[in-house]
Amino acid sequence: MNYYELLFTTMPVESYQEDLLINELAEIGFDTFEEVDLGFKAYIQATDFNRELLEERLEYYHSLFSFTYEINLIPQKNWNEVWENNFEPIEIANKIWVRATFHQPRPDFPFEIVIDPKMAFGTGHHETTSMMLEMMLDTDFANKKVLDMGCGTGILAILASKLAADDITAIDYDPVCYESTIENAELNGIKEIKAICGSKEAIPTEQFDIILANINRNILLEQIARYSEVLKPNGEIYFSGFYESPDLDIIKQEAAKYDLNYISHKKTKEWVAAKFVK
Repeated sequence: MNYYELLFTTMPVESYQEDLLINELAEIGFDTFEEVDLGFKAYIQATDFNRELLEERLEYYHSLFSFTYEINLIPQKNWNEVWENNFEPIEIANKIWVRATFHQPRPDFPFEIVIDPKMAFGTGHHETTSMMLEMMLDTDFANKKVLDMGCGTGILAILASKLAADDITAIDYDPVCYESTIENAELNGIKEIKAICGSKEAIPTEQFDIILANINRNILLEQIARYSEVLKPNGEIYFSGFYESPDLDIIKQEAAKYDLNYISHKKTKEWVAAKFVK
């Protein structure tokens, strides 16, 4: 599968303005972002790229601050090389070490997650993923049944297994993410993860103790009702992929319609990860 890479030059600009631009791009199908000097890179599947829609969405932001962008086609065969040149290991809360296969292990960390870098969102570098990982450290996963929606690389599902969850379903509509989740589960020696390629219609008719959904606001709003149907009473759900304002209040209002009660949230820059209980 081919991707388009858009290189945005946004300096000088406030960081929150850049985040607003990234959020807008996420809403029209861009699924991976990478910080670079003087801006960022955004990636989208070639089949999902709509130049006219892109320019329409960006028009408003041109009136707020100055930025430019250039478009490059990235053939699938080049993606591993792209990631290997840019992927750096990271640590989360002094407890989780996320690395690629070509980095050195760190046995001094309680949890190590190995991610084979491909065109799949969820390496822990983005604020939404790192906040979800942090919140998971404070959650009891022992013997729990878990659903990971929009699983990307499978990183959240992998941590759930390492935190002693014994039944994990990971779903993503992108075939690359689906394949990446299977491969990364194997790299981490995990057999409890059942990967499915699809969207909300692919969610099994089962009851889950915990749901993890790191996607974006619009998709979350469209899928919340289904999440509630498959979440056990007193079950926990963790949302991320959106901003504190105005997104969090919108998510709260929609969640309340389906008996999902807001508990708390984390915030990094303008991004939010929030906990709800049914």
